[in-house]
Amino acid sequence: MNIKNSRFQFKIFGLLIALMHICSTQVFANAGLLTGGAQKLTPLTLSAVEPLSTGPYELESGGYYKIDIVCDGSAELALTGSEFFRNIWIDEVVINDLEVRPLGLDSFEFDDEGTITLKFIAIRPGTFALHIPGTTADSQRAVFTIK
Repeated sequence: MNIKNSRFQFKIFGLLIALMHICSTQVFANAGLLTGGAQKLTPLTLSAVEPLSTGPYELESGGYYKIDIVCDGSAELALTGSEFFRNIWIDEVVINDLEVRPLGLDSFEFDDEGTITLKFIAIRPGTFALHIPGTTADSQRAVFTIK
């Protein structure tokens, strides 16, 4: 192998490494992980007398989001939505300043008042719902559309 060929190969290798770094940084930047954090969504309210959400949520695939789930303590309530949870990547769940990084979720349950903060990246486009189990009213569901 001559010296010119090995220098050329080294330069090509260096360019490939730089290109891979730029591309990977762009993916994370689009998700908000390196550009200031999650976009805060309007909180969900678990209550025996209040609607769960104020309206539907419009999310972008690849967007990084943060939502508070607040229970007012008026009843023991749960929030479920396996379809929603399967179509997002969960970064962390924060409960009483304790951070949990689960591989997946099916539901949350509140025995008393409190707040859970969910940080996630929207992944698969579609329309998904979180709802209070055992209820059928539209006011007891939150609809998320990922575009």
